[in-house]
Amino acid sequence: MKKLENRILVMVAIIAVMSLLQSCSTVPLTGRNQINLLPESNMVEMSLTSYEQFLDTNKVSSNQNQVALVKRVGKDISIAVEQYLKENGYESYLDYFKWEFNLIESDVPNAWCMPGGKVVVYTGLLPLTKTEAGLAVVMGHEIAHAVARHGNERMSHSMLVQMGGIALGEAIKEKPDETQAIFSAAYGVGSQVGVMLPFSRQHEYEADKMGLIFMAIAGYNPQESVAFWQRMSENAGQKPPEFLSTHPVDGKRIAALQEIMPTAMEYYHKNN
Repeated sequence: MKKLENRILVMVAIIAVMSLLQSCSTVPLTGRNQINLLPESNMVEMSLTSYEQFLDTNKVSSNQNQVALVKRVGKDISIAVEQYLKENGYESYLDYFKWEFNLIESDVPNAWCMPGGKVVVYTGLLPLTKTEAGLAVVMGHEIAHAVARHGNERMSHSMLVQMGGIALGEAIKEKPDETQAIFSAAYGVGSQVGVMLPFSRQHEYEADKMGLIFMAIAGYNPQESVAFWQRMSENAGQKPPEFLSTHPVDGKRIAALQEIMPTAMEYYHKNN
């Protein structure tokens, strides 16, 4: 009996390893290998459900100038993303993107992008971004999380822990409520302010790097990113705003931005 149980465990382990190997992908621009066990189509489907629920329960801004600003910068970044993906062999990623940009009335300085390109900016962020380039820093960073499929990667890890042996593809069919709950927890859509739970530091640095390149391609000076993050840090005070709690600002982050800056500036000069 013990031998049979061991064989079963070995078989499960082999299947799990095969699943992981088949689910390996590469992050655009950085080239990092990652494990995304969930079909991106399912991620987009779940994001639409949560996104629509969020919009139903939050007030969309009626400030036409600010709304136009968010949509203009968002469009510029999205065009840059599409250009980069097409030119570098990731055109298939665009199958899942249907861009949408909304400005939400909230004092919280925050922004996020869900799988499929659904982007939300909070009005409380605009006094800190100050300029179009400042807003491009944030939107480029958040969109980079979606392009890099960080949400899929993080949710895959959560499902491995919470659902264990069940095949993740089957989990979506057999346990849709549980799967949606894990998605909501990963993105924090059901929380008070709709802010995502913290990405790993690796994901944050990766989104910084990608966002810097995307804003440069879009025609925004990437050097503005250092000034923006310094401004965010200075305005944090004793209690950091919600945006900073999920996007840590420190000397290492700014140093990392400055390290990639020469490459970003090459993209900027090439596209201006």
